[in-house]
Amino acid sequence: MRITHVETHRVPIPAAAPAFSWRSGLDGSPGDDHGAILHLRTDEGIEGVALLKRPGSAPQLEQAVEALFRRELVGQDPLDREHLWHRLWELDRIHELPLPLLGVVDVALWDLAARAAGLPLWQLLGGARHSIPAYASTTTFDSVEEYLDVADQCLELGYTAVKLHAWGDARRDAKLCEALRSHVGDDVPLMYDGSAGFDLPDAIHVGRAMSANGYLWYEEPMREFSVHAYRRLAASVDVPLLVAETSDGAHMNTADFIAAGTATFGVRADTVLKGGITGAMRIAHLADAFRIRVEIHGSDAPNRHLCMAIPNTTYYESLVTSTRVTRESYVDASGLVHAPKGLGIGLPAGLDYPLELEQFIES
Repeated sequence: MRITHVETHRVPIPAAAPAFSWRSGLDGSPGDDHGAILHLRTDEGIEGVALLKRPGSAPQLEQAVEALFRRELVGQDPLDREHLWHRLWELDRIHELPLPLLGVVDVALWDLAARAAGLPLWQLLGGARHSIPAYASTTTFDSVEEYLDVADQCLELGYTAVKLHAWGDARRDAKLCEALRSHVGDDVPLMYDGSAGFDLPDAIHVGRAMSANGYLWYEEPMREFSVHAYRRLAASVDVPLLVAETSDGAHMNTADFIAAGTATFGVRADTVLKGGITGAMRIAHLADAFRIRVEIHGSDAPNRHLCMAIPNTTYYESLVTSTRVTRESYVDASGLVHAPKGLGIGLPAGLDYPLELEQFIES
């Protein structure tokens, strides 16, 4: 089997309603934009597709396909994923490609492989479970009272855990962490994501508030450039740290965070920032060797498959972007996400472009 066509197609991504942010100064909802579908075709009629929804991704992927990816992929056996994964990282050495572009190619190759095998992707990867609990991952709201009300709604809808994205103000965020624990009691797992808003002194201040209030994990309080700073943080707080979400280099950078003793809860992985399915699975196996967890970042179809394939992950991240909470469609009344049943990743292939692109938006 050989790849014969490498195509891109734009898909409109409407602006989030309501608009939201991850913390003060970090907008999470740009206006109307376009994502891009990468579509691989083969001489045996088997296809692979992947969707890239990050802001500004469509022109980046189109340019990379025209300049690099098409000539690298056409004529290759799509099942030689290891060879192709390494080849893309070789291209990155010269061209400094955005990491999501490496990831979307790898996801499309895995989708193709699973379709060829007649399996959902999570089963091709090995299959660790058939369902996983989802935690409610808030965006940033205006007041403590709004956060407490959102938490109540999430728990009533079946979510069993809540993660905060707050304001990026160390004193205010610490008080919110305390207030939420007091409000929900000791039995609800709580987490906090700093969205890289702090320096080391402020990260320690917030971390000590979480330590005192029994938070499950503390995520990305600082930019993940300095392993030394994270080592100092790990030595200063008792709350377990979840690290290496945005550090470049897939398992290679993640290994440095683990070796330095910073990953006291675990590490992050996803298909967008860690080199696709291949990169995420390497991180999962690396974390398992050190008996720590790998938590999958973000909510989309490929990451649902990862959650079902990786034994040392705890939750699926389900976003809550409004003070009027509704469960995402794939989260049931018990707060569980169930294993996908369609072939591959479950995105449609064989479309008559561009007439049916709206089919991708829900996925």
